[in-house]
Amino acid sequence: MLLPTLVTCLAGCAFLLSPVSEGCGPGRGYGKRRSPRKLAPLAYKQFSPNVAEKTLGASGRYEGKITRNSERFKELTPNYNPDIIFKDEENTGADRMMTQRCKDKLNSLAISVMNLWPGVRLRVTEGWDEDGHHSEESLHYEGRAVDITTSDRDRNKYAMLARLAVEAGFDWVYYESKAHIHCSVKSDHSVAAKSGGCFPGEALVWLESGGLKSISDLRPGERVLTSSGSDGRGELLYSEVLTFLDRDPGTRRLFYTLQTEAGAQLSLTAAHLIFVSEGNCSEGAMPARGALRTVYASDAQPGQCVLVSEGKAGQSHREGRLSRINRVSLREGRGAFAPLTQQGTLVVDGVVASCYAVVDQHSLAHWAFAPLRRMHIWTGATGGHSDGIHWYSQLLHWLGRKLLDSGRLHPLGVAQDGR
Repeated sequence: MLLPTLVTCLAGCAFLLSPVSEGCGPGRGYGKRRSPRKLAPLAYKQFSPNVAEKTLGASGRYEGKITRNSERFKELTPNYNPDIIFKDEENTGADRMMTQRCKDKLNSLAISVMNLWPGVRLRVTEGWDEDGHHSEESLHYEGRAVDITTSDRDRNKYAMLARLAVEAGFDWVYYESKAHIHCSVKSDHSVAAKSGGCFPGEALVWLESGGLKSISDLRPGERVLTSSGSDGRGELLYSEVLTFLDRDPGTRRLFYTLQTEAGAQLSLTAAHLIFVSEGNCSEGAMPARGALRTVYASDAQPGQCVLVSEGKAGQSHREGRLSRINRVSLREGRGAFAPLTQQGTLVVDGVVASCYAVVDQHSLAHWAFAPLRRMHIWTGATGGHSDGIHWYSQLLHWLGRKLLDSGRLHPLGVAQDGR
């Protein structure tokens, strides 16, 4: 009786904690016009939130300098908003280059500035730095930070400008000097990690009924190729798709793409778990017991091996073999899909992957989802789910933040919480 009680308790907690229950119906004060909230300017040298910039509670860790010749330069996008003045003293357009998240927050702030001070525009004095003018590991080197003033350079406005930047959604705002406000944002990878781990919509899975199918077209009840082993090295067999832990056909996400010497190419979001070899691996060999462990996609490295599958769709039993990762890159893709199978594993684009994300250990995640799998066995359902993040995933994420050490959770996923 303990497990049914647990499932019922979890379902009730999920309903109470679900974001849907927070604002869909009338609450206290419904029907009354709320008085405008008075905004408090930041004090000189104050920063918000009140933690260091490159910590999880603010803009997160430094990920490395971006140059025009680096692979990551494609992460930056130019901002040509006519309501923003870019100083561009280098005359290279560098100040206009920034991550999409930084661009979105800056454009939002520009509207707030014009609304509060008609005739005044937002001014950017420093954006992406490609010349090394900032301190070591500055977020300016990643296009994640801007220094701002107002177009009239009225320093009496800067304290309120800082507050407007906080309200616009910048992840860290600092009234750094009498001459400017410093603002920064989390990396776009952390935004991608918020919903846990996913595959792009065009990723392919093997069907027991024969042939390949894109994950975007996959439906609960279909049987797909998985691994029977808790460490990914077990016999490859077909298992039922129970539900989707996340399903968002329209979103665009950043995916880590792992390419192997065997020609397999798997794309996953940063926080998704993938089975890799421990230490050296022999290309084409079967992994020994204990030879595989799970790492986040963002931590996978060239030289490690993953388990790949070969054969024809419809075969009842198959074995995997190791293939070495020879390249890891970032790309943008459409759609985000995270199927859950009874085995907790899935063969996607020919590579064995975990169904889970955010927490650092596959076996722990598989244990945590046992009540949901049990619910499906007893009722044939998983509590009802369409597009979006599954209620059970949301609940486990909330519990994980409360009960687990932050070191057990993907740092980018944790960094995104609360925003």
